Amino acid sequence: MAIFKSGNPTLTEKMFDKSLEMDASLQGTMTVRGAINKFGFMMLMLIAGAAYNWHLFEELKQDTMNVLMMVGIFGGLITAIAISFKPNWAPFLAPLYALLEGLFIGGISVIMNAAFAKSYPGLVMQAVGLTFGVAISMFILYNFRIINATERFKSVIFTATLGIGIFYLLTMVLRLFGVNVSFMYDSSMLSIGISLFVVAIAALNLILDFDMIEQGAERGAPKFMEWYGAFGLMVTIVWLYIEMLKLLSKLGGRD
Repeated sequence: MAIFKSGNPTLTEKMFDKSLEMDASLQGTMTVRGAINKFGFMMLMLIAGAAYNWHLFEELKQDTMNVLMMVGIFGGLITAIAISFKPNWAPFLAPLYALLEGLFIGGISVIMNAAFAKSYPGLVMQAVGLTFGVAISMFILYNFRIINATERFKSVIFTATLGIGIFYLLTMVLRLFGVNVSFMYDSSMLSIGISLFVVAIAALNLILDFDMIEQGAERGAPKFMEWYGAFGLMVTIVWLYIEMLKLLSKLGGRD
């Protein structure tokens, strides 16, 4: 039996094994199509939240937008943690997570769009296009088994993702103590190189997420795991978009 291993912390073998202990006969079993459909619904929720916060900015209600953006950041984090520990809550919390992340993404996107309106017009739309382009490409590569989610592949991506998380945490701590970590945010070649690496790892995490959903369906996970799988995929897509936005902003800052 293949071992579940994903760089995405919300998609783990433990969670799928735990779900299999529950009675799936009363609610049906997980399907790939069901997970994709639910992901599509979550995307609509995310777009709705993002559009609303973007609209607030254009209506000069920036204080309200900032508050909702903070609600999105912390509310999304709390919701994600709750779903990770209680995957059977996913049918109720996953749509809420998508809406909260939409508020955050809408706020940060319109701020970046305004900041680079002259030096890099269309930055946000390009980031959106590249994110979906990469996601579709990863799905094609996985679907045709051009990239296989082997155990070695999973281990490498999992380790790299964990390393990125630790690296980001260390830079945050260093900034709190006044240590200059400008290479993480400036437009130097080192900073751009770091962003390219992170974008690549985020993209490859999609391969692991697709594999996780497929294996969950094959193993007969309960129906609610479709929401959990869609939630995990959403986490990676949001991460990929944020990293893509950061990368393009760095490139725009070199002009």
